[in-house]
Amino acid sequence: MNEQPRRPLGPQPWEVVRGKLDQSLPFANMRDTPYYRDCVWEQFSPKEYARRYAALRAKMKEHKLDAVVVPGGPSHWSFGAGMTWLTGHWEWHALCCYVLVPLDGEPTMIYSMGGTHAEAVRRQVEVAVKDVRHSRNGQYAQVMVERLRELKLERGRIGLMEIDPRHGDYLPVNQYNTLRKELPDAELVFTKGFLHDLVVVHSAEELDCVRKAGVLCQNAMEAMVARAKPGVKEYELKAAAAAAIMDGGGDIDFLIIGTTPMDNPALIFGNPRPSGRVLKMGDMINMELAAGYRGYTSQIGSPITLGPPTDMVRKFWEEITLPGYKKIIAEIAPGKNAKAMQDASKFFRDKGVQSRPTQCHGIDIVTDSPHVTSDHIGGNESDMLLKPGMIIMAEPNPITADGMFGIFLGHTFIVTETGHEVTDTFPLEIAVAG
Repeated sequence: MNEQPRRPLGPQPWEVVRGKLDQSLPFANMRDTPYYRDCVWEQFSPKEYARRYAALRAKMKEHKLDAVVVPGGPSHWSFGAGMTWLTGHWEWHALCCYVLVPLDGEPTMIYSMGGTHAEAVRRQVEVAVKDVRHSRNGQYAQVMVERLRELKLERGRIGLMEIDPRHGDYLPVNQYNTLRKELPDAELVFTKGFLHDLVVVHSAEELDCVRKAGVLCQNAMEAMVARAKPGVKEYELKAAAAAAIMDGGGDIDFLIIGTTPMDNPALIFGNPRPSGRVLKMGDMINMELAAGYRGYTSQIGSPITLGPPTDMVRKFWEEITLPGYKKIIAEIAPGKNAKAMQDASKFFRDKGVQSRPTQCHGIDIVTDSPHVTSDHIGGNESDMLLKPGMIIMAEPNPITADGMFGIFLGHTFIVTETGHEVTDTFPLEIAVAG
């Protein structure tokens, strides 16, 4: 039997709810309880959040929007997206949660869960948002409708930002249909690229988080080197990297880790699904890792061998991978055009080898433009010229002419006023483990 949507009850104060914790509606609507009062969460400053809301509202004015629905979910291509940017909350319970931001008035966060879950989130985000309402078992749009009516915006022009800008996904059709049905006189506008425009050049507080994420990436690499021994499985390397990131207060964006024998290789890139393959002496580990910190990510990848690298591997590193990488990162500087990085990557074909298409890409919150491949450059025209505060992940992945062996090498760079800054200090050399 399908569960019926729960009726609205309204906030229930602590003195009312404390003796009714076994009743669903009072429990789901509890407010201002003593729970989580001594929790400590790192958060951005009120000044930083004021800057973000002001920037978003300036964008709304430009597009003549009375309110905007800002989603955020757990996928790689969103990694919290605009909701995390506006609240500090990263969602794992649901496809996404939402922040309703009016041009005038207080924002409202619609969070997936009620009860103790919602109380914890209220505590975490109170520096940015005071009004946190639960979805009432997934009725996100109905809660939005109620808030828009409170704001007298039933006939307003309402912007809908993407859940996943990379793939162009917006809020689910059932939520859209509710908005359309309940607000027939409102104009619903599918916006495009708002979040990227607002975060492609990072603030000082945001850059500090990118740096911290870079440290977490380095910690993950060092943990993998320490764990890599004959008899260890690929997924145990993933566990070591994950523990290092989480021990540092970070989140895992992705951990792509694969292994292959150096004397008979059949691997050009890490494994998106690290397997139960057992490592042996003479193996090489290829990986790309991404760690998040308060919504901002850094990425890294550098080869690890069990035992000394073979002559083939060392020669490929010294003559192909490292010099090609250095040519690309030499083009990461303010005023440089993204095409300069693409031109530098021609080194690999000039040397008689090939590569994966992607050479480098921007990071706003996650991978974004400029996206530079060997045969294409994607992104807004405004992203093509590098500016201080932009983030670039240089990640060439040269591959032998026969397509059987490759080495991924990548580090994350902050574009500075005078050049660039790498977010980690992991050495540019083959790490020997085992």
